[in-house]
Amino acid sequence: MPGNGETGQGILSVQGLWFGYNGPGHPVVRDLSLDVPEGAVTAILGPNGSGKTTLLRLLLGVLRPRSGEIRIAGRPLWPGSRARQGGEAPYSRTERARLLGLVPQDEHIPFDFSVLEYVLMGRAPYLGPLDMPGEADYREAAEALGRVGLADLQDRPLPTLSGGERQLAAVARALAQQTRILLLDEPAAHLDLGNQGRLLEIMRGLAAGGTTLVLTTHDPNLASSVAGHAVLMRAGQVLAAGSTAEVLTAELLSATYGTPVSVHQVDGRRIILLK
Repeated sequence: MPGNGETGQGILSVQGLWFGYNGPGHPVVRDLSLDVPEGAVTAILGPNGSGKTTLLRLLLGVLRPRSGEIRIAGRPLWPGSRARQGGEAPYSRTERARLLGLVPQDEHIPFDFSVLEYVLMGRAPYLGPLDMPGEADYREAAEALGRVGLADLQDRPLPTLSGGERQLAAVARALAQQTRILLLDEPAAHLDLGNQGRLLEIMRGLAAGGTTLVLTTHDPNLASSVAGHAVLMRAGQVLAAGSTAEVLTAELLSATYGTPVSVHQVDGRRIILLK
């Protein structure tokens, strides 16, 4: 049976997390505990406002929780009482950037960077403060652009790309960053069917190579097709967590979204529909 998120120690382990944007009286994430298995794809699903994007930002270290603990590969993300007692040093900013990557849903880029320049930003964790990208960095960026199908657009100004192309550029930047863990916020939101297929292929390849992927999505069919593990969130809490087969059931999805859904098997694949 699916649990409430505490499934055992994972590469990402969250215990008792609380966070609110407007003080303790308005929590967005409430007493959330979660373990993410290593080298697999985990999908986080939930209605708008359930705290999915906030959770990713907490995992990335962009936001700091009011209380609770986040541990990555056994080390604390932030200094805390348990870290001090055990003598464990939290991750530095550079260490976090080499360990965790993010593909955001929407990102405002204030300058007219070329696509290649934008993807090269993924190499920043490996450069010194005054270093310029070297031959190896350009090679990694070019390879990443090739994987997402944007090699021919590398000299284009980023703002001239379509929404889907910009999303693929963000994926390429994350690939160039070469992190152990990759967080993706609604990664297929702007993609057509062909590029959704390309993205799924990339994600499966990364997981097969040992990368841990955590994605948020509103689409349970997308989650079912790529993720081995799933988490259902509502009102800042985990309702269920476990294998995709255990979690993406009609009963649990209906409770999560507040609307009846049905689950069908078609040619060996799980298809989830509104009733």
